[in-house]
Amino acid sequence: MQDRIDNPFRGRGLPGLGPLPISTTDGVARLLSRCPVHNETPLFEMPGLARRAGVDRVSVKDERPRMGLGSFKALGAAHAIARAAAETVEGGDWARALEGHVFVTASAGNHGLSVAAGARVFGARAVVFLARTVPDSFAAALAAKGAEPVRAGATYEESMEAAEKVATDNGWTLLSDSSWPGYTDWPRRVMEGYLQMAAEAVGQIAAPPTHVLLQAGVGGMAAAVAAHLRLVWGDAPRIVIIEPATAPALLDSIRGERVVTSRGPPSCMGRLDCKTPSLIALAGLSRDADQFVTLADDEVEEAIRTLAAGGLETSPSGGAGLAALLCGLKLGPEARVLAFVTEGAVDG
Repeated sequence: MQDRIDNPFRGRGLPGLGPLPISTTDGVARLLSRCPVHNETPLFEMPGLARRAGVDRVSVKDERPRMGLGSFKALGAAHAIARAAAETVEGGDWARALEGHVFVTASAGNHGLSVAAGARVFGARAVVFLARTVPDSFAAALAAKGAEPVRAGATYEESMEAAEKVATDNGWTLLSDSSWPGYTDWPRRVMEGYLQMAAEAVGQIAAPPTHVLLQAGVGGMAAAVAAHLRLVWGDAPRIVIIEPATAPALLDSIRGERVVTSRGPPSCMGRLDCKTPSLIALAGLSRDADQFVTLADDEVEEAIRTLAAGGLETSPSGGAGLAALLCGLKLGPEARVLAFVTEGAVDG
């Protein structure tokens, strides 16, 4: 474990930021009820990991089978696109509801897959910009889903700049999972989709946890889940945010009391390797999170190998929350931990 800070803004949030994440699940639940491939993902217990980490219980919400896309991201962009389709569909022709529409985004992989899947379902086109560090396997997966992958820039931030320019030049819809001043509507709807995984976990877990571990890149998933858990469970659970040591965008922003762009080399936690936080996510987590910690690549890679040896295969990005338990995060013998495995054992 590299760095940690307790959140001095807990309960009130950083001043001047907004909007806050949506916390109620009514909207996403209605849309998902119409989706033929939607099913709850499982929640299971890991008693062996609990013993090793010195805690009472470890409950894991497993997003690897989510809607056949292998990641929680299936709930995000596809949900935002489905909302747009619901506003334009005529005569029940959902397959052509967004015909002629082009969605463009930047992604480290999974968000792009959700954009691609949503666009294809409703007759739109998807163009996904990828930094040079994103594995070729993600580009191939995007193409297989009908998207057009485009390489641009050395970092996620540079690929996002390229996507934003193309959207402006061509009149396309920029569909990012991050947000910044003047761009909040679409990412807020993306984040709304992530509420489903939190709502399912609340209904599946035997008893409310004492601690919740949430890995974060730009912070959209973590902020959405935290907002819903605060709505349901109040102040009781201690919510801990985990970031790569080379991309501590949220931790640096809390420490700096403003949006801060971090500096550092690429991380093995590729989907978490985001140097600038989402404005909405920072607003929500500055209110809802109790602590921010960072993990080094080498300790996460070792922890992921340990998890795989125990039968849980995931990536450094997908298992960073659980990895914190194996990397020295001390929670105490009475701790009941809820963590989220957000993707399968993919590259990067």
